[in-house]
Amino acid sequence: MLIPHPLLGPRDAQEFVCLGDARLIERPDPAAADAEAAFCDYVFLRDNPAGVHRELWFHEHGDRSWLVVTRDTVTHAVLGAELARDVALARVGRAP
Repeated sequence: MLIPHPLLGPRDAQEFVCLGDARLIERPDPAAADAEAAFCDYVFLRDNPAGVHRELWFHEHGDRSWLVVTRDTVTHAVLGAELARDVALARVGRAP
C-alpha cells in the first residue's frame, strides 16, 4: 500500500505507523465544564467504521511527520493524505 505523502510523494506504508482515528487531533478543552466526560470519550471511545475513514499516521522511517490519511477500511485504498499540522491549523481557523 502506498501513502501519498504531501511533501515526499508516494511512500510505502511500511515506513509508517498507524495510530488510529484522526479525531485524536481534536483534543477536548480541559477548562470546559464537561471536561471529565469529554476526556473519557476522547481516551476510550473509538469508531471502527467500514468504509472511508480518516486516520492518523506517523512517518517513523522517514521525515517523522504526522499525516491524516483518508483510507477505505474495506478495500484499503488510500484516497489522500494531508499533513496533520495543516489539518489541526485549519480546525482552529488558522491558515497553514
